[in-house]
Amino acid sequence: MSEIANTPNPPYFAVIFTNKTTGNMEGYEAMADRMVELAQQQPGYLGIESARNDIGITVSYWQDLESIKNWKQNAEHLRAQQSGKKQWYAAYTTRIALVERDYSFD
Repeated sequence: MSEIANTPNPPYFAVIFTNKTTGNMEGYEAMADRMVELAQQQPGYLGIESARNDIGITVSYWQDLESIKNWKQNAEHLRAQQSGKKQWYAAYTTRIALVERDYSFD
């Protein structure tokens, strides 16, 4: 996940997941990798970017709100969310934004 996502021309949606962990990271990396793998299989998925330092930020990109809703309701993703609440996250916020413009340099 160290690449910048190659998204299509806007409009599309971004789900911004910002979190602070508990420090108990046992099993976290494997679950995060599985969620990326699973998300990539979902209709409407466009890409993902993630960074972690004092806080973690993961931005996933989606074709439309229906795709985001379906991802949120995915059974395996729901189990991962519950594990996150119980074990890994001290706090988190999820934001959904419409991307109307993007600019790139490479």
